[in-house]
Amino acid sequence: MGSGQPDYLILGLVLGLVALGLLLVYSSSFALGLLVFNDANYFVARQAIWAAIGIGLLVAMMRMDYRWLRKVSPLLMLVGIVGLAAVLVPGLGLERNGAQRWLAMGPLPPVQPSEFAKLALIIYVAAWLGGEKGTFVRSFWRGFVPFVLMVGVVAGLVLLEPDTGTAAVMVLTTVTLFFIAGASLTHMAALVGIGGVASTVLILTAGYRLDRLVAFVRAEDDPTGIGFQTLQSLIALGSGGIGGLGLGASRQKFFYIPGSHTDGVFAVVGEEMGFIGAVGVLMLFAALVYRGLRVMLRAQDEFGALLATGIVCWIAYQALINVGGISRAIPMTGIPLPFLSYGGSSLAALLAAVGILLSISRYANGPPPVERVGRHPRAARRRGTR
Repeated sequence: MGSGQPDYLILGLVLGLVALGLLLVYSSSFALGLLVFNDANYFVARQAIWAAIGIGLLVAMMRMDYRWLRKVSPLLMLVGIVGLAAVLVPGLGLERNGAQRWLAMGPLPPVQPSEFAKLALIIYVAAWLGGEKGTFVRSFWRGFVPFVLMVGVVAGLVLLEPDTGTAAVMVLTTVTLFFIAGASLTHMAALVGIGGVASTVLILTAGYRLDRLVAFVRAEDDPTGIGFQTLQSLIALGSGGIGGLGLGASRQKFFYIPGSHTDGVFAVVGEEMGFIGAVGVLMLFAALVYRGLRVMLRAQDEFGALLATGIVCWIAYQALINVGGISRAIPMTGIPLPFLSYGGSSLAALLAAVGILLSISRYANGPPPVERVGRHPRAARRRGTR
């Protein structure tokens, strides 16, 4: 299988989002940096370092043959699970704001293993569903049960941190892959039922999750308590009007929006860039998703198609959940907006994933593969051949 040129529009969209993210991180964090660290550039400097690391990973992943990832997918998944377990070990995991999600790396910045575990899980599930074992996707014992156990273990470790939003993105992405690979509607209905029961249990067993649900429904009843973040985010979005107050001119970022440089950055987008700017950002994500799905449709093997789908779903679901929480369309979950929010591990993992997507696009844009006798029947059916 020969390779061609990568999808340069995807590359341009992502680099544009990263550059915009650096501007937004500085705008939304300089006051906090001055107050806590006496350095207005504290957060943006670290974000820039991680952006450089992420771009390096993007280039490396883009230049390699993505099919190599199928062979190492079990090892990647093992490393991901070990990392998720390590953050729960006292002395290794770092606790911040009541959550234990980071690993201390000595003189290096802390790393959040769950962000890289997302990518490892997507690669592993794509390899599993796109390989010989994927022929059993409609089987209960050899398809449904292994899938539920596999995803359940990873999502369960993430929930122990706790990090509900990341676990939700993992589950939504992998369930989408399971459906696309040919899962039966009965099994999909069972997954929906399992998800509903699990969500109910999680809400009832953790007060902060119930508070987020109450803030979504009745934020006005407690405007200075559990409804504070929801209402202040809406005030920021409304204050921007049509054209915005201008870059750097946000008022709500001065300690009214909790996490204004992390999961609250879209509220700052709405205030500084207005309705036009907020829609523009959403259009950038929509264009990225469209081009990613185009790569999926043109992928020359089933593993590549599933892998591209997983990466695109990861970006799309995470963006929708973040923007939905800020705009009060859904309850807040506290996950970052891809490429725009402060968070080194998230940015580096996403850029590595985009590099893989670009690698798939290189082979999708190359010469068509030579048909061989004895091709995998599932791949043949996907192309409409026998």
